[in-house]
Amino acid sequence: MIRAIADRGSITAAAATLGYSQPALSQTIKRLEEKLGMPVLTRVARGVELTEAGEVLARHAATVLRAMDSAADELGDLAGLRSGLVRIAAFPSASSTLVPRLLGEMTKRLPGVRFSYLEAEPPEAVQAVRDHAADLALTFSYPGDPDDPHRASAAGLVTVPLWQDDMLLVVPDAPGLADGPIDLAGLADAGWIAGCPRCRGHLVELCAASGFAPALNYETDNNQAVIAMVAAGLGVALLPSLALATMALPAGVAIRRPSQADHRTVHLVTAQGSERVPAIGATISAIQALDAACWGLEAAAAS
Repeated sequence: MIRAIADRGSITAAAATLGYSQPALSQTIKRLEEKLGMPVLTRVARGVELTEAGEVLARHAATVLRAMDSAADELGDLAGLRSGLVRIAAFPSASSTLVPRLLGEMTKRLPGVRFSYLEAEPPEAVQAVRDHAADLALTFSYPGDPDDPHRASAAGLVTVPLWQDDMLLVVPDAPGLADGPIDLAGLADAGWIAGCPRCRGHLVELCAASGFAPALNYETDNNQAVIAMVAAGLGVALLPSLALATMALPAGVAIRRPSQADHRTVHLVTAQGSERVPAIGATISAIQALDAACWGLEAAAAS
């Protein structure tokens, strides 16, 4: 606008060039001068000239326009899903199942969008979203968990339950073992291999409901190690079907459902309004469209 007035020598000529009416352009100049607190134009015999303040604005006009054009191009790329960054956090058993397939699908579908991944237990993943270190998080919770990270610690965030992940018993495949579901009370004298603190707490509560306190002989977050320990005859374990979906069971290990059905719930946690960012919104939609069966969970959940 200022540049056009300087080039044309009058407000009327500049208005015609820019497609404005002369009064509208005059009002715009007046508001600009009021905001700056100094005049940008001065009248001369044959029209108007720029004041020193006007010359400063005119010098920067090209830079501003180039920046606006560049920003418009970048915004167009974001809106068209040709660029962007989506930062995902998820719990360990999702790292070898949900996350690789999701990222593989999304990088093929949106080759211009970048993705990053942080492995974190639910409380840390929720905090990563709150701290803007992650755009979305896959988390889980157990029924009745007093330290459920989707309550007070997720206040102000958006938490969407996705599906239930069945909890399954990992036991020695002994000759006397029934093929069907197992009553937890029948494992009261077995040694137990426990996992992460929240998983351990859930196991203790579940066993207490069946009338016994489990002997937690071993503790490890490594699900492959849990399977190996069961195979070595060191005890029994309770693992989510997602953790078992990609594992090849060694000889001597069996997967059974507990007779008292048990599960954890997988959640999607995001910041308010994040779905309006095109790349994040597309990733959220892809996650919400997932079918648990496609990850092999049903195969892991043997009867």
